Amino acid sequence: MLALWAVLAAFPIVASQPQRGPYNPDWESLDKRPLPPWYDQAKFGIFVHWGVFAVPGFGSEWFWWHWQGTKDPAYVNFMKKNYPPDFSYADFAPKFKAEFFDPEEWADLFRDSGAKYVVLTTKHHEGFTNWGSPTSWNWNSVDAGPHQDLVGELGDAVRKRGMHYGVYHSLFEWFHPLYLSDKKSGFKTQDFVFSKAMPELYDLVTRYKPDVIWSDGDWEAADSYWNSTQFLAWLYNESPVKDSVVTNDRWGAGCSCKHGGFYNCADKYSPGQLPSHKWEKCTSVDKLSWGHRRNMKLNQLLDLPSIIQDLVQTVSLGGNYLLNVGPSAEGTLAVAFEERLRGVGAWLALNGDAIYSSQPWRVQNENVTVPIWYTFKDSNVYAIFFTWPSDNTLKLMTPKVSPLTNVTMLGNPGLLKWTPMGQTGLNVILPFPFLTSQAWTLKLQGVA
Repeated sequence: MLALWAVLAAFPIVASQPQRGPYNPDWESLDKRPLPPWYDQAKFGIFVHWGVFAVPGFGSEWFWWHWQGTKDPAYVNFMKKNYPPDFSYADFAPKFKAEFFDPEEWADLFRDSGAKYVVLTTKHHEGFTNWGSPTSWNWNSVDAGPHQDLVGELGDAVRKRGMHYGVYHSLFEWFHPLYLSDKKSGFKTQDFVFSKAMPELYDLVTRYKPDVIWSDGDWEAADSYWNSTQFLAWLYNESPVKDSVVTNDRWGAGCSCKHGGFYNCADKYSPGQLPSHKWEKCTSVDKLSWGHRRNMKLNQLLDLPSIIQDLVQTVSLGGNYLLNVGPSAEGTLAVAFEERLRGVGAWLALNGDAIYSSQPWRVQNENVTVPIWYTFKDSNVYAIFFTWPSDNTLKLMTPKVSPLTNVTMLGNPGLLKWTPMGQTGLNVILPFPFLTSQAWTLKLQGVA
């Protein structure tokens, strides 16, 4: 209880005192904060959706809402068939044991995938926290279920391997009585914000010092209800991570794609053309869910070629790629998830020079013989393609060649032969069919 009173007592002081630093608690000021460079350089991260919803493992991580909120017949019938009539959602928590959770093993896999940062769900819309939140008494992973600080344990393992660590946090909770009361008032009261949502965010920052704060659950109320700008001003001016932390754009209804650090805009969002603002695509290996599903089928997963193409296209358009996996209630990752992540890692081990720390080129893609996506780094242009030309000749129409132009293929020794197509464009003679990859990368030096 002392920890609870400490958080509740500290929060109003932090929230109400004048901000000390360059950023004021308004979007005009906050949106001017430069994004810390590490994030754009990282390019690829792993998202982990984990919580009590993994216990039923049915449908999606929105299980509780579909069962008790919308009364979806599929979920209602699932419960009638498999659980006693008086079974409540809270009764799932003791079964969330995470008995096979090995943070070191997870962190090894995420590192081997080529990811440079990891974002864990600290609390989804169900309200269960994966750390001992003092404002979520008996509905957290220390008081119930695993009886472990899952946020802290994974964070320690991730950071030991040189990766950045981020926290996903849902602002709202479907069935929290204080939130429902605020909602009933038309969000004229803020009891939930000041006693639950914001104390949790301050606690996460001061306790775990995250590199990413991935906010969610914002869409029902304005940022003024959530007190988001006040929190972000403290985060950027005074917090222990003020110089390194990055945030997304989900801080209130209407904020997405307009305000915040990097933009998510929407789940699985792709802009189609180069945006003017740093963005991130979050997507899931399981196409139907972010959380664990016990009834998951192989044909419902993204295959490795699709993931690599998605990653390349995202980076070419200036984005980061955050790929999600949903662990089981026991703390294991499906073998199919591991296979996908190791496949991405193997590809990045060979082609990562075209991905990490790269920038969008003056042209992002072309499609003459086969689709080609471009990136740029250190005066080098990288051309990435997913289909091997049948005649072993790749036409690149965009690069402007010079007498200093040379072409190599990542993972293949020696220079490649090429012929110009005037001042712009070249025909590249590819080596003997190099068909053991999901995508191939040409490195062009001396082109403009």
